[in-house]
Amino acid sequence: MGEMAKVLIAEDEAGVREFVARALQLAGHQVTTADDGLTALEALDGNSFDLLLTDIVMPGMDGIALALKVADTWPQTRILLMSGYAAERQRAHNLEALVHRVVAKPFSLREISSAVSETLARPVSPATMCRSA
Repeated sequence: MGEMAKVLIAEDEAGVREFVARALQLAGHQVTTADDGLTALEALDGNSFDLLLTDIVMPGMDGIALALKVADTWPQTRILLMSGYAAERQRAHNLEALVHRVVAKPFSLREISSAVSETLARPVSPATMCRSA
């Protein structure tokens, strides 16, 4: 396991949010949770996170709007999306330059932990690192 990371989880479903928070705390990460995109932005203000793990479908500001804002304002924060909807995962494909991957729900504790570890192990900016000319 790599060093401890600061992870921000944005997820409007309390059960999922708590499950993911617990999984990542067990993996040794420092976790902050937000129940929607706007709350997540407030948490980001003045803090630096290594990873944003956000649901795509949320009331108010959705995960895609949040991802775009975070990529723009906090480019050092890696972004991982999660969604139970295939159509939403499809919509996230336009964000491949910004988002490391989209994790399909439902996922197991091991799946979400390994997705986070993999993402943290990657260089920060997929846009500049992975574009082969």
